[in-house]
Amino acid sequence: MAHQHSSRARVSPNSDMEDMFEMATVLAPRLAYFAGVARTEHVTRAAQEMQVPQSTLSRAMVRLEQDLGVDLFARRGRTLSLTPAGRTFLGSVERALAEVGRAADEVRADADPATGKVAFGFLHTMGAETVPGLIHAFRAGHPRVRFSLVQNYGEAMLERLRAGELDLCLTSPVPNAPDLVARRLDEQKLRLVVPADHRLAARRRIRLAEAAEETFVTLEPGYGLRRITDDLCREAGFKPRIAFEGEEAETLRGLVAAGLGVALLPPPAVPRPGVAELTVTAPRAAREIGVAWLDGHPDTPPVAAFKKFLLSKRGNLLPK
Repeated sequence: MAHQHSSRARVSPNSDMEDMFEMATVLAPRLAYFAGVARTEHVTRAAQEMQVPQSTLSRAMVRLEQDLGVDLFARRGRTLSLTPAGRTFLGSVERALAEVGRAADEVRADADPATGKVAFGFLHTMGAETVPGLIHAFRAGHPRVRFSLVQNYGEAMLERLRAGELDLCLTSPVPNAPDLVARRLDEQKLRLVVPADHRLAARRRIRLAEAAEETFVTLEPGYGLRRITDDLCREAGFKPRIAFEGEEAETLRGLVAAGLGVALLPPPAVPRPGVAELTVTAPRAAREIGVAWLDGHPDTPPVAAFKKFLLSKRGNLLPK
């Protein structure tokens, strides 16, 4: 006999995203029950297997059919058989439940103390030596922890931190924001990098004011190092004339080697031919490196372990 449905409870199909989520919210709690009943085609047996009252299961199936406005079962006493619509629905439900199961397995695996995952962001300038060295040292005590590594500039990393895409990031300057926790780890001296044949190349030390008439190559606005460069030049009494803006420090060093300007940069991972690197005596030219994370964000065991490791490197993060 065809099942009578209440029009009051029925949710009309709609293509709007909002209605789709509303329908999913209504249906989701009943999908596992439906799959159990569909598998056994017997309410009593399904209730025993799932360890829920038979009345709860029966009511859930009636409401599911009401919400869908479709008969999913043909009923013969306590025995049920799937209708064609029910069989179609079962295929999609099994795929959805399997996907939920996979998602649960994945997050449990990521949180595993021994084999979990850390999503770690860092500045491009830390990628050649600093970060590989840190991870190598950390994995001596945690050999199976996995890392998802993201290189970016500071502001972009903080956005990804806030979006939940990163657990921790090494950045500069050290952020000061109410929704973040940040700890200073170390300081990196900046040098004035000039072409090897430049009039200043024979010098070892320089006051930044002596470069006031030079053409600069810098990182793009929004990068922490660009802000530091602008601030240091202003402190030295001039606004830099900028010929090129880039996204990566070693590219800038290449532009300097090609004679296209001078730059304030951290030390290179490997000495680069074609440039001279001068110590800036005034103003004090350095950038602070810190680790940041989202305030109130619970750490999985592998993230907590790596955070503790990074904090233990305070003052010894960078080669001296």
